[in-house]
Amino acid sequence: MILPIVAYGFSVLRERSSPITKDYPDLKTLIENMYETMYGANGIGLAAPQIGKGIRLFIVDGTPIDDEPDMEDFRMTFINPEIIKEEGELWDYNEGCLSIPTVREDVKRKSKITIRFQDENFKSHEHQFEGIKARIIQHEYDHIEGVLFTDYLGPLKKRMLKRKLTNISKGNVQVDYRMKFPLKKGR
Repeated sequence: MILPIVAYGFSVLRERSSPITKDYPDLKTLIENMYETMYGANGIGLAAPQIGKGIRLFIVDGTPIDDEPDMEDFRMTFINPEIIKEEGELWDYNEGCLSIPTVREDVKRKSKITIRFQDENFKSHEHQFEGIKARIIQHEYDHIEGVLFTDYLGPLKKRMLKRKLTNISKGNVQVDYRMKFPLKKGR
């Protein structure tokens, strides 16, 4: 089932998410629905806060990025993740977000991470990722920490985006996937 993605302005996008246990109700169905929602919106990552759930869960699938090496098997579920190390050079990359449609900006991130997490079967893992894989994970991880990619922008860029972000919150934006808007009249 495709779920609505919550837009910029919902408080769940600004809150640190809570850990979950394997007893979380209907977790398998939730994860399946998140993948269906992400694919329906042509995304490469989706965090639980983006569907209104303040839990430490996100999914990624980098297979649509065909101009990067080793992306064909990059479909993963991260439960209760913790980035334990970020290292390497800072590098710019143009990022967007399903919760902030039509906004894309260059964001600096470290090129390599080490992350500890559980998969959908609650098996524990610790992996290192580099390059675009690390960036996708860092972006989704930020969501469960209450951070948005726009938080990395400078003050001038933030001021320039203010009206656009307000319009997104009001639902004054064209999207081709289901969304909920916090300030939309009659929602």
